Amino acid sequence: MVASAATTFADFRLSPTLAAAVARLGISTPTPIQSEVIPAMLEGRDVIGQARTGSGKTLAFALPIVSRCDPSLRSVQALVLVPTRELAIQVGQVIDHLAQSRRLKLTLLYGGRSLEPEKRALQAGAQIVVGTPGRTLDHLRQGSLSLRRLHLLVLDEGDEMLDRGFGPDVERILSHAPAERQTALLSATVPDWVGRTAAKHLRNPITAHVDVELEAPPEIEHVVYSVDPTHKLGALRTLLDRQGPDPIIVFGKTKHGVKKLARQLAELGYSVAALQGNMSQNARERVMTDFRSGAIRVLMATNVAARGLDIEGVEQVINYELADSPELFTHRAGRTGRMGRAGEAVTFLTPDDMPKWREIERALGRRMAPERWIGDAYPPSIPSPNRPQRQPQPRRAPLGGRSIAPSQTRYREAPATQRSVMPPERQAQFAPLAPRHAAPPRPQLGGTPPPSRGPRDRWRR
Repeated sequence: MVASAATTFADFRLSPTLAAAVARLGISTPTPIQSEVIPAMLEGRDVIGQARTGSGKTLAFALPIVSRCDPSLRSVQALVLVPTRELAIQVGQVIDHLAQSRRLKLTLLYGGRSLEPEKRALQAGAQIVVGTPGRTLDHLRQGSLSLRRLHLLVLDEGDEMLDRGFGPDVERILSHAPAERQTALLSATVPDWVGRTAAKHLRNPITAHVDVELEAPPEIEHVVYSVDPTHKLGALRTLLDRQGPDPIIVFGKTKHGVKKLARQLAELGYSVAALQGNMSQNARERVMTDFRSGAIRVLMATNVAARGLDIEGVEQVINYELADSPELFTHRAGRTGRMGRAGEAVTFLTPDDMPKWREIERALGRRMAPERWIGDAYPPSIPSPNRPQRQPQPRRAPLGGRSIAPSQTRYREAPATQRSVMPPERQAQFAPLAPRHAAPPRPQLGGTPPPSRGPRDRWRR
């Protein structure tokens, strides 16, 4: 039986250098999942850990990994499998910060780049590996990765790791690992089938369930709109205009759809980039760097961004297209409201979405009645803005390249207090859509967007 849950990191009896590395992260009190998982893993126990997104699961397994690896042994001792390249980079950053305190070497294995630098890092004696299943299996098949000395294996986002997509590759990787090893599985959702599958690979595991309900945490407010398909783009623009400068993630279903919508928004003057699986690794990393730094305000993404990514300051996610499962819906919503901060998840529903939405509601155990979005008006929950729409500025192409000139854009008249500070020569560029009235005019939503007049850019490759 594991000792009672710790209340401070000092209770874990970490080495002084590792404790100092944790302190440099700026955290002093372990989260509930960390209090449950870290002592169990430090004792060498197998673990199934379930906690909502943003609860600190990465540090929960990173600390035991770094604590239990031997710096004098130049071979792979710990392997973390993750579903996406972006998550591999993020997890690697956390582990590397801790590993430096004990002079441990970390390497990342993921697709979209050359195998050779990864091979050299493995040959140089990497002791900790974070990788995606496909690339990890490539190295095993080519003989550049050996798991003979492996004693700790972690399946991050374990439900996806054991699902049909990744499951076969994960099974093949596990066949290369010693039977006498420590295994941990962590995820925001652990359906019954995951527990049954995990039982084949874990030995008498400790189970740590924190915030076990599938429903997103209370810090996240859900807002649901019933939207006519022809009005979705206009409704999305309304939400983006309302949100101000804060970063936003907009989720779509398909790679092609995400690219198309990002291109439309960019041509309308929005600071937007797409993140989807067909992009090169350099392009994906550049998009994430720009989004984290604030150079890009809107990230248009497929479900590749729904899993595990911790992006600071995201106060709103928008489900432009509904997720295919309750688990994905939960993971998407979890990109906001991280570590106890408030967030908002907005979902657009068309008539075709209603059967899937009822399934999601049943899984969440709650009913979220959609509010109807009227095509030419704001819903009652969104007040009409009292500021002008943005002035169009040439935007840098999301992946670098030529500027994108915004297409035809209509402007409504600004309030007098805002017009007074605009030079006369700039005022001439703005033609009001209608005479001013006592009530502010409402924007026209929906309809077919105007054709782009911007040049072809690198989005269209």
